[in-house]
Amino acid sequence: MGASRRSTALVVISTALVALWVILAAFPFLWTLWGSFKVQGDFFSRSDWMNALTGPLTQEQTGGAFTGQGYWGAWVESGFWRNVVNTGIVVVCTVVISLTLGTLGGYALARSGFRYAFWLLMIALVFRAMPHITLVSGYLLPFFEWNLWGHLPTAIIVLVAINQPFTLWMLHSFFLNIPKDLDESAMVDGCTRFQAFRHVIMPVMWPGVITTGLFSFLLAYNDFAVTAMLLSSENQTMVPRIASFLGSVQQEGNVMFAVAAVVSATAPLFVLILFFQRQIVSGLTAGAVKG
Repeated sequence: MGASRRSTALVVISTALVALWVILAAFPFLWTLWGSFKVQGDFFSRSDWMNALTGPLTQEQTGGAFTGQGYWGAWVESGFWRNVVNTGIVVVCTVVISLTLGTLGGYALARSGFRYAFWLLMIALVFRAMPHITLVSGYLLPFFEWNLWGHLPTAIIVLVAINQPFTLWMLHSFFLNIPKDLDESAMVDGCTRFQAFRHVIMPVMWPGVITTGLFSFLLAYNDFAVTAMLLSSENQTMVPRIASFLGSVQQEGNVMFAVAAVVSATAPLFVLILFFQRQIVSGLTAGAVKG
């Protein structure tokens, strides 16, 4: 009886803590989503925070309780759609290159019996631990000398360089959990090493590849330091463009454009996580369990 009560109390406490965490985690996005359909005077009202809920100025200026002026201004007037396209190009190229090099390198290091594999991973870990701004500053001089600064490939090169050590480590750990017997059995049946890798190992590795690809995606998608320093205003990705909406000391910005752009940039992440949630959980579990 006492054990049953303790178990019930533990379930209640755990549920309450999870619910509290969900509320705290979701509130900023939901509040921003709500405010993106208001005018700036309501959402950032200093006199009464309830104006963000009731929207008196929004009603007065637009004739309705909600308005899409922020989205129209960001996407149409300011051309935010170009930044979305640039982000898509940078993200896809970064993920594809990182996963291609990471799968080949991780497989080679996992199947290598030489000691240099360990030291290569250690060197990669050192580069991963370095601040991103350090790598960016190292690339600036050659990019300027070769007239490459401001173009999308420059950001892709640096993001791949930053992301590759993590991808290599992550996929290397997944390959270590796949028995070598699979490779040997495939080669006994007549496969070459690459055919065994492609037709036998990779189908088993898909959850790990998807998990690693998602982390690579998030790195490139959310990056600010690299893209802000290496891309011109015409080739900016979403995050630096959102920052520019906020304005500066010399130039007044439009905060509601930034709010609408933030919602537009965040919503796809929820869809992506929901779509790949099973593969992500499976990949993380496979990386944590030996055998």
